[in-house]
Amino acid sequence: MATARRKDLRKTALNPNPDPQQLEPNERVERIRRIQLNDLENLPFFLVAGLLFVLTDPPLWLAQWLLYGYVVSRLLHFAAYLTAQTHDMRATLWTVGSLILIFMALWALVAALHA
Repeated sequence: MATARRKDLRKTALNPNPDPQQLEPNERVERIRRIQLNDLENLPFFLVAGLLFVLTDPPLWLAQWLLYGYVVSRLLHFAAYLTAQTHDMRATLWTVGSLILIFMALWALVAALHA
């Protein structure tokens, strides 16, 4: 890692005045990185649960409420994370999305058991 840091601080045409501070973590960038990791952890579950849920041919109104509700909860969670809201706010929005996922998964499981 130390070798990579020295290479990053070499004077080049694109970096004529290298500064050791340019290697320090940037809070805004780190926040976006954490948001992306959070999405990567949660979206695959939504895709699987959503597909299984839709395959059970649920009522259209229920599918719309749940699928749109999940997307809205994730967008609000993203906005809360981006604007550095409290953990309580982010956790509440995350919980709404998680409850929707759990409901869709249970719906699909019950439908599979009754098939």
